[in-house]
Amino acid sequence: MTDAVENASPVIRVVIAEDQAVVRRATALLLSMTPDMECVGQASNGDEAVKLALVLRPDVVLMDLHMPVKSGVAATREITLAQPSTQVLVLTTLDDDETVFAAVRAGAHAYLLKDVSEEELLETIRALRRGESRLTPQIARQVMDQFRGLAQPSRSSSPPNDASEAHVEVSRLTDAAKPKSEGLSDKEERILYHITEGYSNRQIAQAMSLAEGTIKNYVSRIMGKLHANTRTELAIVSSRLRRDP
Repeated sequence: MTDAVENASPVIRVVIAEDQAVVRRATALLLSMTPDMECVGQASNGDEAVKLALVLRPDVVLMDLHMPVKSGVAATREITLAQPSTQVLVLTTLDDDETVFAAVRAGAHAYLLKDVSEEELLETIRALRRGESRLTPQIARQVMDQFRGLAQPSRSSSPPNDASEAHVEVSRLTDAAKPKSEGLSDKEERILYHITEGYSNRQIAQAMSLAEGTIKNYVSRIMGKLHANTRTELAIVSSRLRRDP
C-alpha cells in the first residue's frame, strides 16, 4: 500500500490487550511507526480491554487470549456484543483446537499467532478495516479439522465454559442454519462459495462484476440467513452444509 493511499484513508485506531508489558509496548511502537495506524489504548488484562473498547470505540482490538482477571475469549465476546463496529484480532501463542474455536465463536474476526511477521500483522489490521476476516493457514486448518470431528453437543444442563463452548455452540449454529440454507439465492450461494475460498469483498465484486458495496450487503444478508456473526463462521457453516446436504 502506498503512502498516498494510506494518507487518503482515516487512521486505524487500535487498542492493544496484552498482559506482557514488553510485547504490548513493542506492538504499540510498531503501530506508532505506521502512518495509517494509531495505538489509542493499552490494556494489561481482559477487564481493562473491555472497558477501553467501550470508552475509546477503536476500529480494532489486538487481543491476547491468556489474560488475567478476564480471559481473552470472554473479553472478545463482550466487546463484539457491545461494540459491533470494533473488530477483534486475536494475537496469541495459543493454537490448541478448543481455544481457537472458542475465540471464533466469541466473535473474533482474525486469529494470528505471535510468530507472525510485522507486515502480515499490519496487513491483517488493514484487512479488518476493509471488512475481511483472516486466519493463518495452520489455524484455518485446525478450525476445519475440528469442525469435521465435532461430536454431538452435551446434554448436560450446566453452562458451557470456554473450552467446551466451541463444540456446543457451533453444533447449535450449524443445526439452526441448515434449514435456512434453502433460502439462499443462486447469487448468494456464489458469494458464499467465494467467501469459503477466502476471497475479500473486493475480490468477490471483481469476480461477479458487482459493486463492492453490493457485495457487502449480500454478505450481511447471508450472515443473517445462516445465523453467522463472522465470515469465518460462514465458512464453517458452508462446509457443514456441503458435507451434510
